[in-house]
Amino acid sequence: MNRIVLTTCLSLVFAGTFAQSSDVDADYKRQIGAFLDQWHDDAAHSRPSYFDKIAMDGIYIGTDKTERWTREEFQVWAKKYFATPSAWTLKPVSRHIYVSDDKKFIWFDEQLNTGMGLCQASGVIRNTPRGFKIEHYQLSVAIPNELVDQIHDLIRNAELRTPK
Repeated sequence: MNRIVLTTCLSLVFAGTFAQSSDVDADYKRQIGAFLDQWHDDAAHSRPSYFDKIAMDGIYIGTDKTERWTREEFQVWAKKYFATPSAWTLKPVSRHIYVSDDKKFIWFDEQLNTGMGLCQASGVIRNTPRGFKIEHYQLSVAIPNELVDQIHDLIRNAELRTPK
């Protein structure tokens, strides 16, 4: 009888610990999701705080093959877009967030509705004493597999027409 009571008590303690851990993880992921939503909203409203969310040595990779920027380069390139009421709008459709055991590193992927159609992105965030900072972000246009050959042909033909 004592063994059953002890086993039951230990099971409840471990179950409670796991539930609390899961709740903390879920809450932490909600905070990260809110941070990313705010980052996208900053761009949608041309707020300079958009760039503050990128680490000083962070990298942003855009959809064009030439678009690999440091935070400073990206800010210079985007200046004309941020001079308008809305730089660009990326609305999350789905997102997956993963967190290191020590909660210092976060990686994620997301699908987004954009002016270019459906896009996909992935990124790495670091949790710093000053809050979350985007270390790396890569945005790409989602192309259905059945259109890849046609898109490849369009790109190749465009590159052949472009003088070097």
